[in-house]
Amino acid sequence: MRIIVGIGGGIAAYKAAMLLRLFAKNGDEVIAMPTPNATKFVGVPTLEALSGNPVSTDVFDRVPEVNHVRQAEQADAVVIAPATADLLARLAAGRADDLLSSTVLTTHAPVILAPAMHTQMWEHPATQANVQTLRSWGYHVIEPAIGRLTGPDSGPGRMPEPEDIFAVALDVIARFPKGQVHPVYTPGYAPTEPLYTGTEQERLAAARAATLTSALLGQNEPGQVEPSQADSGRATGASESLRGPLAGRLVVITAGGTREALDPVRFLGNRSTGKQGVALAEAARDLGATVHLIGANLEVPAPEGVQVTRVVSALELREATLEASAAADVLIMSAAVADFRPTEFAEFKIKKSADSEDAPVIQLVRNPDILREVVVRRQQAREAGESTLGPKLIVGFAAETGSAEKTPLELGREKLQRKGTDFLAVNTVGVNRGFGTDDNTITLLSTLNDEAPVFSGSKKELSVRLLEHVAAFLPSFLPKLLA
Repeated sequence: MRIIVGIGGGIAAYKAAMLLRLFAKNGDEVIAMPTPNATKFVGVPTLEALSGNPVSTDVFDRVPEVNHVRQAEQADAVVIAPATADLLARLAAGRADDLLSSTVLTTHAPVILAPAMHTQMWEHPATQANVQTLRSWGYHVIEPAIGRLTGPDSGPGRMPEPEDIFAVALDVIARFPKGQVHPVYTPGYAPTEPLYTGTEQERLAAARAATLTSALLGQNEPGQVEPSQADSGRATGASESLRGPLAGRLVVITAGGTREALDPVRFLGNRSTGKQGVALAEAARDLGATVHLIGANLEVPAPEGVQVTRVVSALELREATLEASAAADVLIMSAAVADFRPTEFAEFKIKKSADSEDAPVIQLVRNPDILREVVVRRQQAREAGESTLGPKLIVGFAAETGSAEKTPLELGREKLQRKGTDFLAVNTVGVNRGFGTDDNTITLLSTLNDEAPVFSGSKKELSVRLLEHVAAFLPSFLPKLLA
């Protein structure tokens, strides 16, 4: 297929690079078509390198070819991400003042728009009116995600992740293959409801459903298209996620160890390298899941094919975890979180005094209990009838050394009751044990049954066995998607 990836002039333009890679990896011919302002955020050489095709922004480039008409006629789809408020307004007005808007106005191919802007811009009546106009014409406008924006604000307006946009595009292309007149030119056409509606949880569920539906409609083996499908131009979804027990699931994993700053050069930390959490992320990906890895000071590379959010402190980890886990099917809290942080941060390096033997006194304050907070929030949501809010399964990790009175496993059982998680993975740690090693041994306790299986071996092998065990407790959702 020939896909035009339009790129609006907003900060989210950097995400378009991943979208280009996804289409290229799918075997599609990709044309990057930025607006002039978009090139201020992502350079033309980057877009040309990722797409493998020359990049132009102006209709006066390649005039003899009448480039906007040629691109419009050859395209199987036009996917615009980010679609800024200005770009939406220009498209709704039928403007044709650059190569991208001229191509959109000319094409008969389906047009998919992924908005990205500040919440107040998205909610402004002018933007909403423009979106309604575009949808009434048959353009496919994805609802923006809810989350952290460019500054400190959070809310609707964040561009959906490239993987979600890719899944939506494949589904749309499958319904409107090349050669079929797009419904914008069909009298009396009533566009379908937008894919994403309602809450963030519903949006993510819809994205997973789109991926599964697209793949199930047109694929026998992952990455392979039957001749009949290729002939019809139908997109297949190319999703390997259909093969594993975590197929179509969103798994959020925390990994590494938090650091609590004392001054610009010192911190309170722990021995965690992130090896176990990264192994879990890799295993979850291989078992079919969409994976969001929240890494705290990882000392090992993150696996390919997963979304990564990097944090430093416990407070940053808390914010990222609460935001990411709201729509998760499984949350695995394997990060080693500092229990305490300094009450004050020294602006300059703390120095010892030459004329004194006294050491500085550092006062500590307790960090929030992120694991317990997630459990409580989920319970409150369920009591309020919001059953979709919060992870379906929560897996905590307990790194124990034991005490003079109790074994690590006894301390783990007490922690399980205190935290209220669905599962608690207990492992013994110490110097050269647990942290930073290639192997591990975990006892998996649960509040769902009395089983306590022991998994031992390499961290990757252990992760696969742990995830397969946990996946068996997930409610099935495939029948609902296919009904």
